[in-house]
Amino acid sequence: MEPGEDLAAALLEALRAKGLTIATAESCTGGLVAAALTAVPGSSDAVVGGFVTYSNAMKTRMLGVPESVLAEVGAVSEACARRMAEGAARESGASLAVSTTGIAGPGGGSAEKPVGLVFIGAARRDGPTEVQRHVFPGDRATVRAATVEAALRLASGMLAAG
Repeated sequence: MEPGEDLAAALLEALRAKGLTIATAESCTGGLVAAALTAVPGSSDAVVGGFVTYSNAMKTRMLGVPESVLAEVGAVSEACARRMAEGAARESGASLAVSTTGIAGPGGGSAEKPVGLVFIGAARRDGPTEVQRHVFPGDRATVRAATVEAALRLASGMLAAG
């Protein structure tokens, strides 16, 4: 079973019940959120696609994240996660989009942005955007798996709220 598969199945069921779709925009998870969603049989009726934007240039080119955001606060930030989610919803046409950006480790951390720091965004194409900040303990695989689960939970919460 894939990480987050139960959460993914529940999210997909909720999307189907409301006639909505989802897209992903991922950096630190490198496609794992999309993988969790598409591991569920029948996911193609709710998952429209995903963007793996590991570099800043791809975040700008594919999702419209302003270069000024990346220069001023960096890719691992609330502002970047917000713009990634909003860009994924806009560019894909999905009803809902979820984004992940962070430092999975083992290197790359600093005092201000430690290894395990992750920002997760969820945006409704026709509504609000929410971003959560997490610091997950553990090695790279553990941080990435925790990020997938938190992203699926945030997306589910956005559906329940709206």
